[in-house]
Amino acid sequence: MKIYNSQSRKKEEFVPLVPGKVGIYACGPTVYDYFHIGNARPFIVFDVLRRYFAHRGYDVTFVQNFTDIDDKMIRRANEEGITVKELGDRFIQEYYKDAGALGIRPATVHPRATEHIGEIIRLVKTLQDKGYAYEVNGDVYFDTAKDPGYGKLSGQNLEDLEAGARIEVGEVKRNPADFALWKAQKPGEPAWKSPWGMGRPGWHIECSAMSMKYLGETFDIHCGGKDLLFPHHENEVAQSECATGKPFARYWMHNGFINIDNEKMSKSAGNFFTVRDILKEYEAEDVRMFMLSAHYRSPINFSRDMIAQAHASLQRLYTARDNMAFLLQNAKEKPLTAEEEAMLARVRDSVARFDAAMDDDLNTADAMGALFEIVREGNVNLNAGSARAAVQGVLQTLQELCDVLGLLIKPYEEKLPDDVRALADERAAARKNKDWKRSDELRDAIRQLGYAIEDTPQGQKIQKM
Repeated sequence: MKIYNSQSRKKEEFVPLVPGKVGIYACGPTVYDYFHIGNARPFIVFDVLRRYFAHRGYDVTFVQNFTDIDDKMIRRANEEGITVKELGDRFIQEYYKDAGALGIRPATVHPRATEHIGEIIRLVKTLQDKGYAYEVNGDVYFDTAKDPGYGKLSGQNLEDLEAGARIEVGEVKRNPADFALWKAQKPGEPAWKSPWGMGRPGWHIECSAMSMKYLGETFDIHCGGKDLLFPHHENEVAQSECATGKPFARYWMHNGFINIDNEKMSKSAGNFFTVRDILKEYEAEDVRMFMLSAHYRSPINFSRDMIAQAHASLQRLYTARDNMAFLLQNAKEKPLTAEEEAMLARVRDSVARFDAAMDDDLNTADAMGALFEIVREGNVNLNAGSARAAVQGVLQTLQELCDVLGLLIKPYEEKLPDDVRALADERAAARKNKDWKRSDELRDAIRQLGYAIEDTPQGQKIQKM
């Protein structure tokens, strides 16, 4: 597998640190509100990365943090008259609801910053003891001038960064690019005891402390949105490697931005949407399908038309799956014909193309093409007379590959409402008695209830429209 490494700015062959295992750290949400549609893209993309490694036989440890202490959380909690912990607890649960709807699996570990204060303090102290950090009035800053490699992830040099930065009034940093590792307590803020007095962690330090706790001082892949490349991930690299003297993450993956109707998403533009808002209007699985329809590093445009296209594509997958599942119920155990053998060989070729696309820097767009090749094989070649092994071979392959992408999550056997089942049974009796007029009336009545009915050699096939 090749991965585009943001640090080297080229595709590199993925070689795990430990054969057969892969450790991934993905930056999670700051839990002061529902996460927005821009957050959903990395959550979905890197969920697929994790699934694909598991599909290829790796033992995956996937860590995604919750930032549950920062300025926005303190401000929101004060506005609501609750504690920061109460706010964090609430929106972590809301995260699980929206992520679950989008088919995002829970991480192996979901560490919270406030539950790792000890690890954070030890890391800050190590940096201070090694001369990479300095304390002023209870604040502790990372000294970027002491790190000769600062800027290597984002490709910027310290002189340019300092020229573009400024020191705010009241700040006591030595250099404009220096960043806070620990913040002294201000009135009304949560705080923890530390060697520098009561205070709380800065944003960047939490990810270094938690990733190293669960994945080691050097691990395989660190990922997140492109907006985190600088300064968040740049600062993670600096503080981690200065503290340990070892490489931090070996591969860095960053997804592209989402535009809304061809405009950059922003609150000022009035096109800023949470996933909770989006799911009031669109099906969650349609949103996931849309997110995977383009390469993860490319920008993507969220619009009604694009979601409609994603919905239509997803329905093709569901129709193919459900048709094959229906055929399988009555398929006969008999030897494969030469044509069926050839079809299954073509399906295996499509699987190879799927894997090749995913091996090429997680190219889900091309992988989708291979998926629909399998759909076409099933649609064209399978019928009521097909051998069970032929139907099962195509159906199982389609389901396995869709599972890698987190698609086709709705069960095939949806329980029909009692009134629809009663009408269908009455229609079957009418057809048996060759009462075609009554049969047509009952078909129309079933359609009025939102279900389509199709007559097949195996009997009536009923699907929600």
